[in-house]
Amino acid sequence: MVLPRYHLELAMNLRIPEAVDARLAERVKREHRSKHELVIEAIVQANERAEMTIDSVLDDLMDSHSEILDYLK
Repeated sequence: MVLPRYHLELAMNLRIPEAVDARLAERVKREHRSKHELVIEAIVQANERAEMTIDSVLDDLMDSHSEILDYLK
């Protein structure tokens, strides 16, 4: 039987190139934060940027093709 608490977060190994790890280690020292925290923050920010890009493209399409979309309604 697996206890429910093990399903709250995903655990994974992350292999980082040495150069990236060195830069990350420098930032850890500078900001007094953990690698885990910085990696999670980077993933969240990348996802938000991707969503903003998609939303921006859709907004542009809606603006530039509004007459056609109104006609199709």
